[in-house]
Amino acid sequence: MTLNRQIILTALVLFFTILLFGVTDIDLYVQDFFYNFSTNKWILGWHQEPYRFIFYDGIKRLLIIIAVLFLLSLIVFWKKPLIQKYKQGMIILILSAIFVPAVASGLKSQTNMPCPKDEVRYGGVYPRIAVWQHYTDEFKLQHPKKSKCWPAGHASGGFALLSLFFLFKKRKNKILGLAIGFITGWSMGFYKMIIGDHFFSHTVITMLLSWFIILLIAKSVYSLHLLKKSTS
Repeated sequence: MTLNRQIILTALVLFFTILLFGVTDIDLYVQDFFYNFSTNKWILGWHQEPYRFIFYDGIKRLLIIIAVLFLLSLIVFWKKPLIQKYKQGMIILILSAIFVPAVASGLKSQTNMPCPKDEVRYGGVYPRIAVWQHYTDEFKLQHPKKSKCWPAGHASGGFALLSLFFLFKKRKNKILGLAIGFITGWSMGFYKMIIGDHFFSHTVITMLLSWFIILLIAKSVYSLHLLKKSTS
């Protein structure tokens, strides 16, 4: 499948996924497994170690280190044959590590969607709404501060590794790259689900959004490369 077709297909799947979760209660069905309604607690606490370090602080630092190492390798060893062979994939990976979390964080700051722990069902104050709906004026006056839980910003860092697909040359390695991104993103996303920070849909939508952004980045990098070759 060409990049253009992948971009269009991913955009459509993303749109209908947002719609599906907005009109159904799938999120509530899944999230109920992680909440004890008798004790009003999540099955895992936010500060509980070593889970917080492994799936939050530690993995964030590791992803930053990986991105920085790729960037330094690209700058320092630019003329080396090995770097030249993989430079497009490395550029896509580095740009994905920057833009995927940046876009997710930017959307979070605007959507005003609550975390599970903030909804009435789980002891919070926010009513359940879809992302395209609005709170009443009365509610907004009582709670002027925006909630920032949609999409899943933390998991977006892991899903940025889906860009490893474009780093590798062989088909089996491309699949391995996707698997690494998928497992990393979902490990981070699942952790945030069981502490009440995100719904299942937040992680699914973040995964699709991340892949969409990565495809756009890959399309741009390849197009610029072709343009440079044609003008040289």
